[in-house]
Amino acid sequence: MVELFSTNLISPQVLAALPAGFLVRPLSDNDFDKGFLTCLEMLTTIGPMTKAQFKDRFSYLKKHSHEYFTIVIEDTKKGVIVGAGTLLVERKFVHLNGLVGHIEDIVTHKDYRGLNLGLRVIDTLKYIGLKTGCYKVDCSEKNVPFYVKCGFKQKEVEMVLYYDENDKAKISSKL
Repeated sequence: MVELFSTNLISPQVLAALPAGFLVRPLSDNDFDKGFLTCLEMLTTIGPMTKAQFKDRFSYLKKHSHEYFTIVIEDTKKGVIVGAGTLLVERKFVHLNGLVGHIEDIVTHKDYRGLNLGLRVIDTLKYIGLKTGCYKVDCSEKNVPFYVKCGFKQKEVEMVLYYDENDKAKISSKL
Protein backbone atom coordinates (compact mmCIF):
# COMPACT_ATOMS: atom_id res chain seq x y z
CA MET A 1 0.00 0.00 0.00
CA VAL A 2 1.37 3.41 -1.03
CA GLU A 3 -0.01 6.44 0.80
CA LEU A 4 -0.34 9.86 -0.79
CA PHE A 5 1.73 11.63 1.88
CA SER A 6 3.32 11.04 5.28
CA THR A 7 1.08 10.01 8.16
CA ASN A 8 3.07 12.51 10.27
CA LEU A 9 0.62 15.12 8.93
CA ILE A 10 -2.37 13.39 10.53
CA SER A 11 -3.50 15.00 13.78
CA PRO A 12 -3.04 12.78 16.86
CA GLN A 13 -5.99 14.61 18.45
CA VAL A 14 -8.26 13.68 15.55
CA LEU A 15 -7.11 10.06 15.68
CA ALA A 16 -7.95 9.99 19.40
CA ALA A 17 -11.37 11.59 18.82
CA LEU A 18 -12.55 9.07 16.23
CA PRO A 19 -15.03 6.41 17.29
CA ALA A 20 -13.55 2.93 17.79
CA GLY A 21 -13.06 1.07 14.52
CA PHE A 22 -12.36 4.15 12.42
CA LEU A 23 -9.04 5.45 11.08
CA VAL A 24 -8.19 8.73 9.37
CA ARG A 25 -5.23 8.48 7.01
CA PRO A 26 -3.85 9.66 3.67
CA LEU A 27 -5.50 8.31 0.53
CA SER A 28 -3.74 5.13 -0.62
CA ASP A 29 -3.29 3.49 -3.99
CA ASN A 30 -5.57 0.60 -2.97
CA ASP A 31 -8.54 2.74 -1.89
CA PHE A 32 -10.24 2.15 -5.24
CA ASP A 33 -11.03 -1.33 -3.90
CA LYS A 34 -12.20 0.10 -0.57
CA GLY A 35 -14.98 2.19 -2.10
CA PHE A 36 -13.32 5.61 -2.19
CA LEU A 37 -15.15 6.56 -5.39
CA THR A 38 -18.45 5.17 -4.09
CA CYS A 39 -18.12 7.48 -1.10
CA LEU A 40 -17.11 10.43 -3.30
CA GLU A 41 -20.13 9.83 -5.56
CA MET A 42 -22.33 10.83 -2.63
CA LEU A 43 -20.95 14.33 -3.15
CA THR A 44 -20.82 14.72 -6.94
CA THR A 45 -20.57 12.97 -10.29
CA ILE A 46 -17.51 10.77 -10.77
CA GLY A 47 -18.17 8.95 -14.04
CA PRO A 48 -17.23 5.38 -14.93
CA MET A 49 -13.64 5.46 -13.71
CA THR A 50 -11.52 2.34 -14.12
CA LYS A 51 -8.98 1.14 -11.60
CA ALA A 52 -6.22 2.08 -14.07
CA GLN A 53 -7.58 5.64 -14.30
CA PHE A 54 -7.70 5.85 -10.51
CA LYS A 55 -4.09 4.63 -10.26
CA ASP A 56 -3.02 7.15 -12.91
CA ARG A 57 -4.61 10.05 -11.00
CA PHE A 58 -3.18 8.76 -7.73
CA SER A 59 0.32 8.69 -9.29
CA TYR A 60 -0.07 12.31 -10.40
CA LEU A 61 -1.20 13.38 -6.93
CA LYS A 62 1.67 11.45 -5.34
CA LYS A 63 4.19 13.28 -7.56
CA HIS A 64 2.64 16.54 -6.33
CA SER A 65 2.13 15.44 -2.73
CA HIS A 66 3.38 18.82 -1.51
CA GLU A 67 0.19 20.34 -2.98
CA TYR A 68 -2.48 17.62 -2.78
CA PHE A 69 -3.51 16.20 0.57
CA THR A 70 -6.47 13.85 0.20
CA ILE A 71 -7.45 12.06 3.37
CA VAL A 72 -9.94 9.29 4.00
CA ILE A 73 -11.72 7.83 6.98
CA GLU A 74 -11.87 4.06 6.89
CA ASP A 75 -14.25 1.79 8.74
CA THR A 76 -11.51 -0.68 9.64
CA LYS A 77 -13.95 -3.42 10.61
CA LYS A 78 -15.52 -3.45 7.15
CA GLY A 79 -12.49 -2.20 5.19
CA VAL A 80 -14.46 0.57 3.46
CA ILE A 81 -13.92 4.29 2.98
CA VAL A 82 -16.67 6.25 4.74
CA GLY A 83 -15.37 9.82 4.59
CA ALA A 84 -12.94 11.92 2.59
CA GLY A 85 -11.66 15.40 1.88
CA THR A 86 -8.82 17.23 0.18
CA LEU A 87 -6.61 20.16 1.06
CA LEU A 88 -5.14 21.76 -2.06
CA VAL A 89 -2.18 24.02 -1.21
CA GLU A 90 -1.79 27.04 -3.47
CA ARG A 91 1.49 28.92 -3.70
CA LYS A 92 1.01 32.71 -3.70
CA PHE A 93 3.17 35.77 -4.17
CA VAL A 94 1.18 37.67 -1.54
CA HIS A 95 2.01 37.29 2.13
CA LEU A 96 5.68 36.81 1.26
CA ASN A 97 5.16 33.81 -1.01
CA GLY A 98 2.54 32.47 1.37
CA LEU A 99 0.56 29.27 1.13
CA VAL A 100 -3.24 29.03 1.09
CA GLY A 101 -5.06 25.78 1.71
CA HIS A 102 -8.29 25.19 -0.15
CA ILE A 103 -10.57 22.57 1.39
CA GLU A 104 -12.40 20.57 -1.27
CA ASP A 105 -14.59 17.50 -1.78
CA ILE A 106 -15.72 16.90 1.80
CA VAL A 107 -17.97 13.86 2.01
CA THR A 108 -19.28 11.39 4.55
CA HIS A 109 -20.91 8.16 3.36
CA LYS A 110 -24.68 8.38 3.84
CA ASP A 111 -24.70 5.32 6.11
CA TYR A 112 -22.21 6.94 8.50
CA ARG A 113 -23.65 10.43 8.94
CA GLY A 114 -24.26 11.61 12.49
CA LEU A 115 -20.94 10.28 13.82
CA ASN A 116 -19.08 13.62 13.43
CA LEU A 117 -16.84 12.10 10.75
CA GLY A 118 -17.21 15.21 8.57
CA LEU A 119 -15.95 17.31 11.47
CA ARG A 120 -12.97 14.96 11.83
CA VAL A 121 -12.20 15.31 8.11
CA ILE A 122 -12.20 19.11 8.43
CA ASP A 123 -10.12 19.05 11.62
CA THR A 124 -7.57 16.82 9.87
CA LEU A 125 -7.33 19.13 6.85
CA LYS A 126 -7.01 22.20 9.10
CA TYR A 127 -4.15 20.46 10.92
CA ILE A 128 -2.43 19.61 7.63
CA GLY A 129 -2.79 23.26 6.56
CA LEU A 130 -1.14 24.40 9.77
CA LYS A 131 1.66 21.80 9.55
CA THR A 132 2.42 22.65 5.91
CA GLY A 133 2.69 26.38 6.64
CA CYS A 134 -0.54 27.75 5.20
CA TYR A 135 -1.41 31.23 6.44
CA LYS A 136 -5.10 30.44 5.94
CA VAL A 137 -7.40 27.68 4.78
CA ASP A 138 -10.68 28.31 3.04
CA CYS A 139 -13.67 26.39 1.80
CA SER A 140 -16.66 26.92 -0.45
CA GLU A 141 -19.73 28.81 0.69
CA LYS A 142 -21.83 25.68 0.23
CA ASN A 143 -22.96 24.29 3.59
CA VAL A 144 -21.96 27.37 5.62
CA PRO A 145 -23.50 26.16 8.92
CA PHE A 146 -21.29 23.05 8.87
CA TYR A 147 -18.13 25.08 8.28
CA VAL A 148 -19.06 27.57 11.03
CA LYS A 149 -19.38 24.56 13.37
CA CYS A 150 -15.84 23.62 12.29
CA GLY A 151 -14.45 27.03 13.29
CA PHE A 152 -14.62 28.91 9.97
CA LYS A 153 -15.85 32.49 9.58
CA GLN A 154 -17.74 33.66 6.51
CA LYS A 155 -15.62 36.24 4.69
CA GLU A 156 -16.20 36.24 0.95
CA VAL A 157 -18.62 35.05 -1.68
CA GLU A 158 -17.33 32.62 -4.28
CA MET A 159 -18.21 33.17 -7.91
CA VAL A 160 -17.88 30.29 -10.33
CA LEU A 161 -18.13 29.65 -14.05
CA TYR A 162 -18.60 26.05 -15.15
CA TYR A 163 -17.58 24.93 -18.63
CA ASP A 164 -19.78 22.44 -20.44
CA GLU A 165 -18.93 20.25 -23.43
CA ASN A 166 -20.17 22.91 -25.90
CA ASP A 167 -17.71 25.45 -24.46
CA LYS A 168 -14.86 22.94 -24.72
CA ALA A 169 -15.82 22.09 -28.30
CA LYS A 170 -15.79 25.79 -29.27
CA ILE A 171 -12.26 26.18 -27.93
CA SER A 172 -11.04 22.97 -29.59
CA SER A 173 -12.42 23.99 -32.98
CA LYS A 174 -10.46 27.27 -32.82
CA LEU A 175 -7.12 25.59 -32.12
